[in-house]
Amino acid sequence: MTLPTPTRRPKFTHDRWMDSLGLPIHSGYYIEDLRLLELSRWDERGCDAAFVQLEGQQGITETRLSEIAPRGNSSPVRLAFDEVAYVVQGRGATTVWSSGGERKSFEWTENSMFLLPRHHVHQFSNTHGSRPARLLHYNYFPLLLSASPDPAAFITTNGSARTEAVAELDLEALYAEPALKPMTNDETSWKRPGAVWVGSFFPDMSAWDKLTVIANRGAGGRTVAMEFPGSEISCHMSMFPSRTYKKAHRHGPGRAIVIPAGEGYSVMWEEGKDRIVAPWKPGSLITPPNRWFHQHFNVGQTPARYLAFHPPMQFDGHAEKVEDRARDQIEYVDEDPSVRQRFESELDKRGLTSLIPVEAYEMRDYEFAPVAV
Repeated sequence: MTLPTPTRRPKFTHDRWMDSLGLPIHSGYYIEDLRLLELSRWDERGCDAAFVQLEGQQGITETRLSEIAPRGNSSPVRLAFDEVAYVVQGRGATTVWSSGGERKSFEWTENSMFLLPRHHVHQFSNTHGSRPARLLHYNYFPLLLSASPDPAAFITTNGSARTEAVAELDLEALYAEPALKPMTNDETSWKRPGAVWVGSFFPDMSAWDKLTVIANRGAGGRTVAMEFPGSEISCHMSMFPSRTYKKAHRHGPGRAIVIPAGEGYSVMWEEGKDRIVAPWKPGSLITPPNRWFHQHFNVGQTPARYLAFHPPMQFDGHAEKVEDRARDQIEYVDEDPSVRQRFESELDKRGLTSLIPVEAYEMRDYEFAPVAV
């Protein structure tokens, strides 16, 4: 399939900074397997690395890969902004420390997710003897560079924390067990009512079982909302059953969706234009462009999970709130019949049949029984 040519745009400061580093910059609409992407040496960070800037991200959020050699260590780095890391492959440990000397180390494995707090130094270690460790990083650095186009003001790579006055964190408390935080309708740190898990270390997003039912997207799925203490970065994860698919919807730019578990594909399209089919499996990355409809299909025999990192709240977009669904979500009864036909054809190739009830295509208010965790 020939993918549509991305719309040309001016280069932002963040683009020029990436170009100056000479590292690979992977673009397009999706990455089928982050574990196979080409990297090159980033001596300053003491690791191999590459940037992944998909359509819909540029100028708002940064995603990049770093790979630590077996039994190797990255260089200590201090960032003036928050960053979240997700472990695509391998196992290892991270040490975080402050200018006051307090240190915190924690171990991680595949599908772990953790916060790297601003104004603190961090360093990665690969504890495997023969296999590289590969991490995906997500942050809002492009927006910082648009406001103040000086990368050196935000990154220190000599391993020392700067001496200017910054808020010192209790690192033991920061990396304690995630806690459930009730939310009120007046709070703006999370756009959904209910509750959100707040923590700086989530050990395995492929096995996280503290999920709640979400009815509006269909398929009988469950979801969990997550925030990082003291940071505006947030994310959510959705789990939905084998042989089902979610309703199409659209929202604003800047998201990055990684797959912790499952086999399937997503379809993305700008209203009235051709559709892009993005196959996925553990280690895939998808970024729906701004205001493009997108839809997720599970064609495997086990529940699928996708983990979506969110841009700043200013870019929240539409379709996540009740008042937007009539315009920005497509119900099963309203979707093009080819959606169902493609899904059932993909299942047939695998000797499977759809578990979407016929009633879902006939009854606008049809409610799925929630899938068991």
